[in-house]
Amino acid sequence: MRRTLSLAFAVAAVATVATPGVSAAATPTTVRWGPCPADVAASPGLECSTLDVPLDYRHPDGRKIEIAISRLASTKPAQRRGVLLTNQGGPGLTGLDFPATLVNSHLPQSVRDTYDVIGFDPRGVGHSTPVTCDLTPEQKARGNFPPYADSAADVAKQAGTAKTVAGQCATSRTAWMLPYITTANSARDMDRIRAALGEPKLSYDGVSYGTYLGAVYTTLFPERSDRIVLDSNLGPGGYDVTAMRLFARGLQDRFPDFATFAAAHPEYGLGTTPEQVTAKYFDLASRLDRTPVQGFNGTLFRGATSSFVYNDVTLPLLAEIWQALDTDQPLPPFPPASDPGNAMSSRLYTICGDSRWPRSVPTYQRDVALDGIRYPLLGGVTANIGPCAFWPTAPVEPQVHIGDRGPSDVLMVQNLRDPGTPLIGAQKLRRAFGDRARMVTADQGGHGVYLFSKNTCANDAITTFLTTGRRPSHDLACAAEPS
Repeated sequence: MRRTLSLAFAVAAVATVATPGVSAAATPTTVRWGPCPADVAASPGLECSTLDVPLDYRHPDGRKIEIAISRLASTKPAQRRGVLLTNQGGPGLTGLDFPATLVNSHLPQSVRDTYDVIGFDPRGVGHSTPVTCDLTPEQKARGNFPPYADSAADVAKQAGTAKTVAGQCATSRTAWMLPYITTANSARDMDRIRAALGEPKLSYDGVSYGTYLGAVYTTLFPERSDRIVLDSNLGPGGYDVTAMRLFARGLQDRFPDFATFAAAHPEYGLGTTPEQVTAKYFDLASRLDRTPVQGFNGTLFRGATSSFVYNDVTLPLLAEIWQALDTDQPLPPFPPASDPGNAMSSRLYTICGDSRWPRSVPTYQRDVALDGIRYPLLGGVTANIGPCAFWPTAPVEPQVHIGDRGPSDVLMVQNLRDPGTPLIGAQKLRRAFGDRARMVTADQGGHGVYLFSKNTCANDAITTFLTTGRRPSHDLACAAEPS
């Protein structure tokens, strides 16, 4: 959920892998709640703790790592149903303060009364035993996206950079964790949190990458899943090479909303029709590829555009950035960003460890040529080669297969024009779940539905499900509402 310039800005499933039961997990007496770390935003009632979990669940009595957890407890014992675990996405984003973020975003009191709202830093992230790739300041400044590739030679050049980063991850002081920072293991950590809190089941609200984490959890532990909300959905393959390339599809779907906005505000000087605004995008990107302005090159410009169309409220800021770059005027101020080193490193550990990425440079050269035509706004970036192509370890287990086995307890929610997790991926996940899921779509753009949009139809459907367990009897299409 949190936006930064850098990344954005910037089983067959696991039936073959032993999954520890409650008897092997922590007991309720393990959790000792207390103050949260000093760098977690203070919020009334938010308390924190830690939990030891196995590094490798195939050897549950072996080496342990630490998971940091937080809680906003229900104050209505008579109405309390259980716990609502939350994840704001990433991978690589912290989560201790996410319960407070939800409350500050007007989480309904009925939901707060129904659950203890639980946050956690996933394994490898933040205050959970963190990982590193020893990224340099220059590597951090490049963000999560590779540079724009306009040719096969550009891809070949980027391959050297990507191989260097993969090598740094492999030789870092946390390389011993490389094979085990995976979505499946984070899902198993969630079940350890559930057991440590003494709960027979857990409910869940996951956003963006958090939808894949929730899908994996409810696949591995269907009998321990209560009410599962998946908001802004990745496809059933998670954050794999397909999802990376779909960022380009997402911007292609969402960009017309920004072009319409900018054309309606001629004071920005970006054009008076959506077509003129679109032409300005390509003009600015090409100019910045040749000559960066105020630290902005073409790749950063494309990434900033992708990032700032995540929410309608940032469209004016994006228009101001374009205007400043177009006229070489001072850039508007940005929200301060924290050091992205751990976020970027843990993201790599997770996505490179979850699935097998193509290892052939010609494969990426072919994809860049194809996506540059199919999705010209961003395709030359998101199809380019990254460190996963040179990852030093293979996945330690088969990828979890998301399917339709289990109770019908999943509610998916999705904007039609989502730049980060496009509708096409959500539709694939919906088909994979079959009758386990219902999907609510909202006719709007942006990334994140619940509490982060004003679509009453979609928001009410989620609140009703979390508080009563009632879902729409069929998939529900919510019409556009005035902003």
